[in-house]
Amino acid sequence: MTKNGVFIPRDRNWHPVHETPQYKSSVLRSPKKPLIYIPSTSSELNGPVFGHDLLGELDNNLITNFSRNQGTPIGPRIIVHGNLMDENKNPVPNALIEIWQANAAGRYRHKNDTYLAPLDPNFGGCGRTITDENGAYEFVTIQPGAYPWSNHENAWRPMHIHFSIFGHSFAQRLITQMYFEGDPLIPLCPIVNAIPNQRAIKMLTARLDMQRAVSMDCLAYRFNIVLRGKSATPFENQKGGN
Repeated sequence: MTKNGVFIPRDRNWHPVHETPQYKSSVLRSPKKPLIYIPSTSSELNGPVFGHDLLGELDNNLITNFSRNQGTPIGPRIIVHGNLMDENKNPVPNALIEIWQANAAGRYRHKNDTYLAPLDPNFGGCGRTITDENGAYEFVTIQPGAYPWSNHENAWRPMHIHFSIFGHSFAQRLITQMYFEGDPLIPLCPIVNAIPNQRAIKMLTARLDMQRAVSMDCLAYRFNIVLRGKSATPFENQKGGN
């Protein structure tokens, strides 16, 4: 909503469509009948809630939060940071942001990941944090590797990090992916190309931020997340957006 009380309309062509033939698994799992809007109930909006005091001080540091005997994960060290905001660029404080990702070799720590790349014994691949009063967040992690997938011959996913953003309760959840500036695999990916607007794809691409890089330690990437309006970050949940 704008300051004069007018709602900013959603662009239905901004977010990913349900069925994208080039993204083969979307054809099997996409709805075949018109979507039905079901309003959220009071219990969904108000609970269950997450406990802000349940986060550990290392939860946003993926380099140390799974380390074994003070071992260090393999791969380029990076900082991923940004701001969570609404359509009017107002900060969204006290929101839970979770991330998960592959390691530097492109392998997830998941029993169903059968990629032949090795697991990193010192890298778990997941973290979480709470946005501060300015809507800011930060993660320290390893830059993930690209990996093959079975969508088509010689198919590779670009380097990416999955983001999950919670509101005040677990029913208020949005999921998206962050890509890296300059990755040549981005325009080749059917999942990326399910987004019909090139400007929206750019909003999913984190920018190199040398001002936040740490000399002789790590590079930094900025990834801002906009929750609603014409410039909303594309989310995977539904075509209508968030």
